Amino acid sequence: MPSQPAVVLLSGGLDSATTLAIARAQGFSCHALSFRYGQRHAAELASAHAVAAHLGAAEHRVIEIDLRAFGGSALTADLPVPKDRDDAARAEGIPITYVPARNTIFLAYALGAAEVLGATDIFLGVNAVDYSGYPDCRPEFVEAFERLANVATKAGVEGRRMTIHAPLLALTKRDIIARGLELGVDFGMTLSCYDPAPGGVSCGRCDACLLRLEGFRQLGRPDPARYAAR
Repeated sequence: MPSQPAVVLLSGGLDSATTLAIARAQGFSCHALSFRYGQRHAAELASAHAVAAHLGAAEHRVIEIDLRAFGGSALTADLPVPKDRDDAARAEGIPITYVPARNTIFLAYALGAAEVLGATDIFLGVNAVDYSGYPDCRPEFVEAFERLANVATKAGVEGRRMTIHAPLLALTKRDIIARGLELGVDFGMTLSCYDPAPGGVSCGRCDACLLRLEGFRQLGRPDPARYAAR
């Protein structure tokens, strides 16, 4: 029997690469979906392409949208990316790197792609443990979108249940890295940085870099990403 198709949201970062590897390990034929949305760290798309090829995605599509039309985030507007924040600072409120409604928009596209493919499974790499305060990385959000998917689609109305998989939701960054390594992810291909230098060199100082570095430190493994400062 051919593998069941699944849509996997793939940013090119550590979490989404591990999510793609998990979906593949579960036997799905993985259709990876990435977005060029006006992000300052668009270098992540080269990483997404490399990861999709390395992990044997059946397809990798890059969708062009422009969230700079709304701004409101350091990732899509001319606002500084916070650097060198400690755990206490990162725990305070929703950071300026939150992109308004981003995961809702991405999942809506994934839902449309899934319907056309005849897929009833969508994977995304959100994480509610080592996350940076984003409201769309919580279990409540994932559960709410799954309910929406099952009333807003032909598949759901006809009784073919849509499932939103968030396999990293309750994992620490250390555990995500360990799981990815078990499944053969080459983290040297990934880019997590919010403010990379030209050529995709990570800053080593933004929230995403600090969380990633701490995860590798806890695991006792070197981070294979390239950093401008360590």
